[in-house]
Amino acid sequence: MEVTYYGHSCFALEIGETRLLFDPFLTGNPLAADLPVDEIAADYLLLSHGHADHIGDAPDIAKRTGALVVSSFEVAEWLLKQGVERVYAMNLGGKKWWPFGLVQYVPAFHSSSLPDGSYGGPAGGFVIRSPEGTVYYAGDTALFGDMKLLGEIYHPISLAILPIGDTFTMGVDEAIRAAELLGCRNVLGVHYDTFEPIRIDKRAASEAFSAAELDLHLLPIGGRMTIACAGRDLEGR
Repeated sequence: MEVTYYGHSCFALEIGETRLLFDPFLTGNPLAADLPVDEIAADYLLLSHGHADHIGDAPDIAKRTGALVVSSFEVAEWLLKQGVERVYAMNLGGKKWWPFGLVQYVPAFHSSSLPDGSYGGPAGGFVIRSPEGTVYYAGDTALFGDMKLLGEIYHPISLAILPIGDTFTMGVDEAIRAAELLGCRNVLGVHYDTFEPIRIDKRAASEAFSAAELDLHLLPIGGRMTIACAGRDLEGR
């Protein structure tokens, strides 16, 4: 499984021949100005919640690629009104098998509204489980104790993708505790540095994770990494 980071909380997972794109905030991200947005591919678009810095380019990418958009019921309904034709609405706790593996929409402690100010439904995160590994994307969230339960249900988690910018989400200290609750050593940090309120000291963050015997990955925009499979064989589920 390959991960490509596009800045803020936008990243792609490549599972075999399938490409999942998460929270595509690109044209509004000053740090991603050099990205060729019109060339970014997706088979599925997964949106954690309705805030503009997560849903930003989703309508345009969905229309251009024909990707299936997976999100809360409220976000899905809003996208239909924007002319997006393929949506799959979920609510917290729901799960769905697709050819590449399992998607479960899991809780996040955060608010959610849509760009026009309307209610965006619950904020969430995603667990992606495939034969190539299990990935937990927390979305925008505070630290919460049920991360331990997710770690138990989906053990072992190959990669936890956690916000670390503080102010609007967890900061570094809470993300370390989250990784410990999840039982996941490998963390990809997201939702940091885009704007001044979420700017971090990257060296200090890496040292703090290292001191906790955890690996923090801070990819450059456009950077890629391979996720080693730590999951169970899904055949015969």
